Amino acid sequence: MKRNVILEKSYLFGIRTVKLFLYLKKCGVDEVLIKQLLKSGTSVGANVEEAVGASSRRDFIHKLSISYREARETIYWIKLLKDAQILE
Repeated sequence: MKRNVILEKSYLFGIRTVKLFLYLKKCGVDEVLIKQLLKSGTSVGANVEEAVGASSRRDFIHKLSISYREARETIYWIKLLKDAQILE
């Protein structure tokens, strides 16, 4: 099977998101806030995985666009946590 760099990187991004979630949870950060980060950060790779198994080119593009939006949402949550001085 041919190597899929996007699939690999999005999976690793999900792992890093889970680790960040667990760290922030351990630090006592509000769970509602960090669950948003967890959901968006882990869905990036899940949607890329779905795109790989898409039934058509149109379906592939649709699933990748969802993944892109989830990645942007994750960036938002990370910026928010940083600017709120929860992450340094």
